[in-house]
Amino acid sequence: MLSLLGAGPSSIIDKLDRVSRGGPLRLLDLFSGCGGLTTGFVRAGFESVGGVEFDPFAAASYARNFHPGVNEEHFARARDIRQLDLCELLGLSEDEIPHAVDVVIGGPPCPSFTRVGRAKLREVMDHPEAFKLDERTTLYLHAMRVIEQTRPLAVLLENVPDVLNQGGRSVGDEMADYLSSIGYEVSYSLLNAANYGVPQTRDRFFLMAYAKELGRRPKFPDPTHWLEMPRGYKSSRDVALRLLGDLEAHPYYSPPAAPSPRLPAAVTAEEALADLPRIIDQLARGARRFDTPLATPAPSKISSFAKHMRSWPGFENTGALGDHVTRSLGERDLRLFAAMQPGDQYPEAHRLAHELWVNAGASPSLLKNYVPPYDPTKFPNKWRKMEANTPARTLMAHLGKDSYSHIHYDSTQARTISVREAARLQSFPDGFQFRGTMNPAFRQIGNAVAPLLAYQLAQSMRQGINSAINSSKMEAS
Repeated sequence: MLSLLGAGPSSIIDKLDRVSRGGPLRLLDLFSGCGGLTTGFVRAGFESVGGVEFDPFAAASYARNFHPGVNEEHFARARDIRQLDLCELLGLSEDEIPHAVDVVIGGPPCPSFTRVGRAKLREVMDHPEAFKLDERTTLYLHAMRVIEQTRPLAVLLENVPDVLNQGGRSVGDEMADYLSSIGYEVSYSLLNAANYGVPQTRDRFFLMAYAKELGRRPKFPDPTHWLEMPRGYKSSRDVALRLLGDLEAHPYYSPPAAPSPRLPAAVTAEEALADLPRIIDQLARGARRFDTPLATPAPSKISSFAKHMRSWPGFENTGALGDHVTRSLGERDLRLFAAMQPGDQYPEAHRLAHELWVNAGASPSLLKNYVPPYDPTKFPNKWRKMEANTPARTLMAHLGKDSYSHIHYDSTQARTISVREAARLQSFPDGFQFRGTMNPAFRQIGNAVAPLLAYQLAQSMRQGINSAINSSKMEAS
């Protein structure tokens, strides 16, 4: 058996011994969604033992992609972590549970942590601090319970940056304190997906923890790409970090490595999407389904990112996609989308619509056929036309109902992005399958962790665990 200095719980030692002899790192994904984190971890050589997800469509997607076949129906079952029976999920006895899971990952639901989510909750519950009353704020405690039950070698948790500034408290620190109290070395940081090869400027909180028996503190991967962040992202991050005060003295916060301008430029929206077939007929009405495969031959000129999405091991593009579909549009919006400039948001679109109405010489009774009815002083980024030469802005979970936040940069197509294009911008490989119809698929994508960033986090974690094992072998020899 592997000899470790300062022996810990037998389950930890047994896991390290098994992994040191070539056994796979077994992965449990809590709040798994469709499996963005798991996609990256499986690519890095981890093995899924199951996911826990409340949404039935997302649970079905997870099962289809990571547990197809005999056990798919079992793992496709939606489960509430508050009533989770690990023995039932894993098919094991209670005594076997501490030995069955090597790594726990997950992203507790975040609506009550985000500033947008707080406003919505106040509106719904008519209480100025309703976000403090939302029970989703405490779902992370159930994740802590599962971690304590399974005693994994390592943990990775993800959330929005505002988890550090939630109604005057830092939930990120609460999670770190708890994990530290039960025997883990903990680090957390804020990482932007665009700095890791994802064609999207998506800032997120990540917490990584190692069992203290490993004898090391977690380290986050260095950036691989450079981007001058759009205005607003830095101020948003500053707000999230405000509670921490002196960052140098903070015990858990690990400032992310600064990306260098000498790194490759961030992947752009055009590099992510240009190889996919054009969609131009958006006046047709009716449900958009995933049961009609669309041929996706690779053009002669294709970006390295697109090649990666087409050839991701285990999720290859087989030549046809069933989810390159988007919602139907009216003539008013088709006209506007074609005329908007890249980077234009709703106020610009509203002014442009008035100009189009005037230039057409249309009567006042036809104003509604040209000008959308929303107040341009409210929610100015409700609409936005993407730029071809930059990463896309953050994809939100409500993308299915509000996809005008990502209008395609190609004016000749004059439309919002398709499900597959949203998946590309989130770095889901082409062979990944989404269960449900268009709106549930958009929601799954918007809720997910970018698989390409997850892959790099998984590699960093694997290196940390292997380094601990190799150090122990040297000490034992």
